[in-house]
Amino acid sequence: MENKPQVEIATFAAGCFWGVEAEFRRVKGVTSTTVGYTGGTTPEPTYEQVSSGRTGHAEAVQVEFNPAVVSYDQLLEIFWNIHDPTQLNRQGPDIGTNYRSAIFYHSEEQKAKAEASRDRLKQTGKFRDRPIVTEVVPASKFWRAEEYHQQYFEKSGQGYCAIPKYWE
Repeated sequence: MENKPQVEIATFAAGCFWGVEAEFRRVKGVTSTTVGYTGGTTPEPTYEQVSSGRTGHAEAVQVEFNPAVVSYDQLLEIFWNIHDPTQLNRQGPDIGTNYRSAIFYHSEEQKAKAEASRDRLKQTGKFRDRPIVTEVVPASKFWRAEEYHQQYFEKSGQGYCAIPKYWE
């Protein structure tokens, strides 16, 4: 009998990583979160470089979770509900490829689940005739963002950035 690992990794991009991280940190079974950059070509990028839009990286959150407590499918549901997956290369006032919607999968099982969840969401008609533009792509090197970005809202005492609840 094969033992499942106690911790798995999921990586999501859904706009400004501060708010995305804050949402996932509240989930029971998430053991840690890290904000950073992934999906581009520039090694060891800085926030300023990523913000320029020339690195190809997205602001992303790497989520470590205990699958015995929270499933990848549940994390996918949260992902879809905390941003608008129909906005190409933006979320609200944040514009640029670094704010794109993307699921960076770490296994073929994650890929299949991400694609299935996207397809189910399309079938609901929730977004009417607006297409879902979320990328489902293999995870690549994840570069940890500067320390001041990690758990930003907890450190700064500021409220959340405007993350509308798209399921309401």
